[in-house]
Amino acid sequence: MSKRIAILGVGAVGSYLGAFLTRDGQDVTLIDMWGEHVDAMNRDGLRVSGAQGDFTVNVNAVHLAQARQIREPFDVAFLAVKSYDTEWAAHFLKHMVTPGGVVVSAQNCMNDQLIASIVGYEREVACVLSSITVALWEPGHVNRGGRPGHDRGYDVFRVGELHGRITPRVEELAKMLGCIDRSRTTTNIWGERWSKLTTNASSNPVGAMTGLGSQSLADEPRAALIQIQIAKESVQVGQAHNYQIEPIGGVEADVYARADEGDVFEELSARLKGRGGGGDWKSSMSQDVTKGRRTEVELMNGYIAQRGREVGVPTPVNSAIVEVVKGIDQGRITPDPSNVERVLQMAGL
Repeated sequence: MSKRIAILGVGAVGSYLGAFLTRDGQDVTLIDMWGEHVDAMNRDGLRVSGAQGDFTVNVNAVHLAQARQIREPFDVAFLAVKSYDTEWAAHFLKHMVTPGGVVVSAQNCMNDQLIASIVGYEREVACVLSSITVALWEPGHVNRGGRPGHDRGYDVFRVGELHGRITPRVEELAKMLGCIDRSRTTTNIWGERWSKLTTNASSNPVGAMTGLGSQSLADEPRAALIQIQIAKESVQVGQAHNYQIEPIGGVEADVYARADEGDVFEELSARLKGRGGGGDWKSSMSQDVTKGRRTEVELMNGYIAQRGREVGVPTPVNSAIVEVVKGIDQGRITPDPSNVERVLQMAGL
């Protein structure tokens, strides 16, 4: 495909996309504000390690401050910044993409409407990265979690138009991303987005506030209670807003909506405990806390709580975990397993 591709936001996800697309022969420009990372990539290449093998590829990386000097517009621009940086990043890209080009949101949270309102609804496409674990702990090196050579059994990339129709450009994008992992188009991008929001909201902040990795959390039944309640609230809010929510980690959304039923809760608890075999991986929000970065909790769990208020669906656990993680962001609270009981007490559980 003879496309000029930009990736704005070369953290873990942006680095992961950029490395594989570049190795596949695509014309990719990586744009980021972390100077040390940009310098390391240009000097030594971008290394990928982890479940999909170990390789290093030479990339074209540009610091954000120099990106405006790029004169030839891009056909495709992946937006991979943190959700709280979406607005300025969309404005930044608006005039760097061809009139017939596309801005692809490869982010957490529900940012597509905001991006489309800035770059144009006809120029925005959503891409959900389902159940993916990537980390960037040092400049020039991104790591993919999971067991080497393991077939994950699902499509990591789900690409869709906001209007729901399958178009040639989403088919082209899905094919492009197929060089990285399994990929497909979807007619239900909003249901995919809410499913991913539920997955992230129920796992990321729990790891962030406790400092525990995925294996350690799987062994903590009280942490599982929080995760299940967050997912239950999120599904109930999404259903009240008429989202057709896709399965969450292989579980139908309706099951999470009935999580207060004893047998359903036990089933969900067992599933969470069974997911702990992939290593003690830190969630993306936990990585942010470790790095001293602001978290996305207000645009994740806070968004669920806000949408719940609009339709009268209570979200006590989402609201409580927002307050605790905000306290960590502000330096008032220290990440610790004891925060599990703090959240449960605040939520009245």
